[in-house]
Amino acid sequence: MMYGKLKNITGLLFLSLLAWGDAGAQNSFCNLQNVCIHDGEKINFKVYYNVSFVWVPAGEASFTTKKASLSGKSVFHIVGDGSTFSSYDWVFKVRDKYQTWIDAETLLPLKFERKVHEGDYKYHNVVSFNQAERFADSKNKRYKMPECVQDVLSSIFYARNIDYSQYKPGDKIPFSMFLDDEVYNIYIRYLGKETITTKYGTFHALKIAPLLIKGTLFEGGEKMLVWVSDDKNHLPLRVSSPILVGSIKADMMGYKNLKYPLSSLVSRK
Repeated sequence: MMYGKLKNITGLLFLSLLAWGDAGAQNSFCNLQNVCIHDGEKINFKVYYNVSFVWVPAGEASFTTKKASLSGKSVFHIVGDGSTFSSYDWVFKVRDKYQTWIDAETLLPLKFERKVHEGDYKYHNVVSFNQAERFADSKNKRYKMPECVQDVLSSIFYARNIDYSQYKPGDKIPFSMFLDDEVYNIYIRYLGKETITTKYGTFHALKIAPLLIKGTLFEGGEKMLVWVSDDKNHLPLRVSSPILVGSIKADMMGYKNLKYPLSSLVSRK
């Protein structure tokens, strides 16, 4: 099971979506159209750890998006890189890389690769998805998939295209995700609108919460909070959560080539 491996920086930025939702719930991640995924986009984050009310920079992560071709299909190739700072490596060294290839028309993943190095733990896996036939190939095995299944990275970019105006605060948005050879029926909860000040600046934002499974680092429940920009970009601005010792947050610190102006930005620090 994956629960004991939730101690990586990149995984935090991937919204820690290893969470149980309503098993068998209707999948809301079907038939969305691309609104904000954009060729050449890059988003940078800095990760902080808090203990005894002191925030300490611990690492950084980035997401890059490029147009590409895979098996004759037009795709978005998205790469997520995460690492601890060298000054923090003595506590827990992280060098992670996640990649997904998303069908540019359906926004569903066709291929996913995860290569992680976390402390003494190393893991590498490549998954190929057949969305039409609803199966995935991983480690020379074939797994049956639900409709519109996502991987842990594609789900974030797919979620950025959700029209949150159709939901009320408190509503749950269920979907299915395949990770480490298991299907998870999970959800995020929409919490409404909020103005938030981050290390980058002050924003009008949309607030959501994934329901986490209790693991070696994160507590269970809806204690993790995620804010995205309240504009067409739905740019991730901050992820924060208590952990078993202290708390952790990741703030967006820079971006390039967004599809739309960042109109949610109220003021820059």
